[in-house]
Amino acid sequence: MNIEGNLCRLRALEPEDLDAMYGWENDTDSWRVSGTVAPFSRHVLSRLIDEQQFDIYATRQMRLVIETLDGSAVGAVDMFEFDPQNLRAGVGIIVAPPYRNQGYAQDALQALERYVRDVLRMHQLWCSVGADNEASLALFRKAGYAECGRRKEWLLTSTGAIDEVLMQKIL
Repeated sequence: MNIEGNLCRLRALEPEDLDAMYGWENDTDSWRVSGTVAPFSRHVLSRLIDEQQFDIYATRQMRLVIETLDGSAVGAVDMFEFDPQNLRAGVGIIVAPPYRNQGYAQDALQALERYVRDVLRMHQLWCSVGADNEASLALFRKAGYAECGRRKEWLLTSTGAIDEVLMQKIL
């Protein structure tokens, strides 16, 4: 099965993705939404790429590169905390700044949902989003994710504590 949408396709990580990943993971503007507090080394990211050769049942996670139909890597989508007993996983997505607001995230999320529903036979995906992250909230709401909970003052920011919105989609 080709994991493809109208604007982009999802593919496995390749060693050639190391430089792009290094930039995405070390962009301090994205750290708060990803829960990152320190830079990633090339060595650690290289090991992550190597670990992706194992399937989601072994690693309980999967990272896929979002690339345009002409082959340019524009971001990544992650599944994490995969629970094979209950057929659910968390999902996170990042699109590099020059490619944002062009529909890649929405298209990639739809392609991922088709894949996990039709191939992995998963029941649901979930995510947690800072209440101030309007772009991510809009993305997941548009994709049919429903708010299922809220953690009050869960995330500390430089301006104070904000809520974390929990969302899920039954596939």
